[in-house]
Amino acid sequence: MTDLAGIVAAIADEMRWEGQRGVVASYIPPLAAVPADKFGLALVMADGAVHLAGDADEPFSVQSISKVFALTLALGAVGDQLWARVGREPSGTAFNSIVQLETEHGIPRNPFINAGAIVVCDVLLGRLRPREAIGQMLRFVRELAGDDAIVIDDDVARAEQETGFRNRALANYMRSFGNLNGEVERVLGTYFHFCALAMSCRQLALAGRYLMNGGAVDGHRIVTENRARRINALMMSCGHYDNSGDFAYRIGLPGKSGVGGGILAIAPGIASIAVWSPGLNAAGNSQLGQLALERLAQRTGWSVFEPRMP
Repeated sequence: MTDLAGIVAAIADEMRWEGQRGVVASYIPPLAAVPADKFGLALVMADGAVHLAGDADEPFSVQSISKVFALTLALGAVGDQLWARVGREPSGTAFNSIVQLETEHGIPRNPFINAGAIVVCDVLLGRLRPREAIGQMLRFVRELAGDDAIVIDDDVARAEQETGFRNRALANYMRSFGNLNGEVERVLGTYFHFCALAMSCRQLALAGRYLMNGGAVDGHRIVTENRARRINALMMSCGHYDNSGDFAYRIGLPGKSGVGGGILAIAPGIASIAVWSPGLNAAGNSQLGQLALERLAQRTGWSVFEPRMP
């Protein structure tokens, strides 16, 4: 039997001594203030067992990991109509790149780059006011995690609003192509609040259980099994921007990163995994988070490319 508690503890100890820790995001002031030595790891198993290490109960800004939950809500609202406005292909460019929008007529490559997530917010605002959409997101992640302590960090949301010039450019550019229906500031205000969700590794891993369990949590169906599989597929191919191929090569699990240093990874049928370390690599993904997940995959054999996976 695999000693998961021992593996998790050993990885956390190794990360404490790792010299290459990446660089903390500096363009959003509250993120720049997070100590670079933070590290948390949480595993929630299919049988309900929980394994924690390090700062696994300290909330952090999940940032783009929220795009997984926003996508789930948008698919619930409009179904496959969403794909008329957002693609499903890897971008091969930075998360906030504007380059592809011109050649592809304002259609973002996928829902996990900033432009795609902004369109997802616009879709949600087709049926809700901004305050209602933000409330829906907060209720959704609280329900998924079974924890009403999850909040949106207003300081982070405010800082995003004050520094989000590139996102305004993306939104206005898509609006010029007719792929944004709402007012830019209303859509971006919703998007910034989604990114400002504050969750711990434990809460994030609990929230990801529906993707581990074929769309269900504790017998309650969140999405269909087919939709859960497809969200996982998008996380595998697009969840780490232009670092997605390397993540799949080294780790072999669906995952979604955020510039707050968090990563949500899914071992289908086995575990929902959250890791947090604020130092980022050149692609904007957690340096130690990826390393920790690589070692976890090596020591457990978890990979969607592994014949033993259920």
